[in-house]
Amino acid sequence: MNRRGLLLFAWAWVGVPFAYGGYELVQKVTQLFTG
Repeated sequence: MNRRGLLLFAWAWVGVPFAYGGYELVQKVTQLFTG
């Protein structure tokens, strides 16, 4: 595995759960304000 691929994999490994968590947080906040 080359350096670029490894870096991309590392970013995906960190970024995907972070993005998912942020998405969940946005949904909870919108439910709080609308509900």
